[in-house]
Amino acid sequence: MITVLDRLVGAGAALLAAGAALQVLGRRAGSTAEERAARLPGDDLVVHPQMVMDHAITVAADREEVWPWLTQMGWHLGGWYTPTWVDRLLFPDSWASLDRLDPRLVRDLQVGDVVPDGRPGTAHFRVAQVEPPELLVLGSVTHVPPGWAVRRGAHITWTWTIHLTALPGRATRVHLRVRGRTSPGWLTALYVATIVPSDVVMSRGMLHGLKARAGARRAPRESGRAPLDQELYLERDRRARA
Repeated sequence: MITVLDRLVGAGAALLAAGAALQVLGRRAGSTAEERAARLPGDDLVVHPQMVMDHAITVAADREEVWPWLTQMGWHLGGWYTPTWVDRLLFPDSWASLDRLDPRLVRDLQVGDVVPDGRPGTAHFRVAQVEPPELLVLGSVTHVPPGWAVRRGAHITWTWTIHLTALPGRATRVHLRVRGRTSPGWLTALYVATIVPSDVVMSRGMLHGLKARAGARRAPRESGRAPLDQELYLERDRRARA
């Protein structure tokens, strides 16, 4: 006879198994063993990372067709190409990801440029390395909630490396590697428990969104969104260093 305790134990075991599976998928879904083992530019920016996530996808488009989609990414720009329900549920103050290239938002990215991940005063990336149409390395020390660095001693070093490899037959392999190191320990535990499993949805969703958009080859069209004012974000960096 199955007791209430048996059911609780079974449910707990199922939750643990699901959590373990999401930890694995969050770190490697879509990528090959060779891709995960490869040394990539940007790896040296995060020493001894506590989080490393590798995701990859094959896009039916040349690298030159994929690259512009990377340059218009960002909050209130082209978005992150994540599913619409993710944008609405998790980022209600953002705008839906564009499904076309906007000539006003496509950028000639340079080292030091800002890629916003929220309104000014919150999270943003800086371009650490860029080699069109092959490589984009983004770095951030801002991906902790506002005020946590001062009040709680929370710190993060966070990188995204997006590597494009040309494949035969007008195709591109897109490899996204995310590396992070956080402190103190409670923040690391929180991020490993939440950020890693959520990467199954976030990073994989972004790659699938990128694949659909680049592969569709829709004609560019202006969206009405304004180009980025980097100064709003750089001013926060200057204040933080002062």
